[in-house]
Amino acid sequence: MIGLLQAGMLDSPYSLTEGRVIFELAQAARMETGELRGLLDLDAGYLSRILARFETDGLITRERSAADARKQVVALTPAGTQAYAHLDRRSTEEIEAMLARLTEDGRRRLVESMAAIRTLLGSNARHQGYVIRPPRTGDLSWAAHRHAELYSEEYGWGTEFEQLVAGILAAFDPARDAGWIAEVGGERAGCVFCVHQDDRTAKLRMLLVEPSARGLGIGRRLVDECVRHAQSHGYERVVLWTRDCLTSARRIYAAAGFHLDSTEPGVENGVEVVEEMWSRDLRPTGSAAPPDA
Repeated sequence: MIGLLQAGMLDSPYSLTEGRVIFELAQAARMETGELRGLLDLDAGYLSRILARFETDGLITRERSAADARKQVVALTPAGTQAYAHLDRRSTEEIEAMLARLTEDGRRRLVESMAAIRTLLGSNARHQGYVIRPPRTGDLSWAAHRHAELYSEEYGWGTEFEQLVAGILAAFDPARDAGWIAEVGGERAGCVFCVHQDDRTAKLRMLLVEPSARGLGIGRRLVDECVRHAQSHGYERVVLWTRDCLTSARRIYAAAGFHLDSTEPGVENGVEVVEEMWSRDLRPTGSAAPPDA
């Protein structure tokens, strides 16, 4: 631990709350007590006692506000600034000591975990950008893992589904197939793959968007990448298999120009499902259909 919850924070005579008061005053130079109380969500009497102690120790000055004599303005003295500098230096030293014990991989994982904490506890993912890139080493195993884990959590699909997605990715051929990975804040957030079915037909497979990244338009962008790839490589149509319970994915497919061709009942891990086959024709309007279309 950094020592924030010890009786004296960072080898100082100040508690965590007192250290935070010193920090905020150092950032603002001068601050009204009411503003400071609201910022830190402190009881008025508790803050008054802290400020009285600081004033006795020569760390702050208090004076009436020129704009409103009912209000007090607080500022750090040179001694208070020195106290802040000591806390800041000790904090930096302790953090550096902790990070020095980590390997490069450990530091990377720490940064990724902190980013996840910010996202889960308050950062609004809808204001974040995202990038779409080709797969790299480790991405196929990640896609298999997240499909199995996520669909188990959300729909109760089990080991057979995990084996299915593992088989799809095991058959992925980088020489003729393509894939895309979406990243948000440096973290994998989605994927899709375009694989070869036959000379005229490509197959869209394994579309996934992490729950934390839904609503950013990633799913539609991944599907568009797949369609553009199929068109540029001379395929005449793209097909896909999905299930009727995947309503968000079905909306994306419909918006991208896919049409539902057929349905049939199925069972996944004891749960009844409806299997669906969708397709999109990539040929220019008016082109004749092949004899076996």
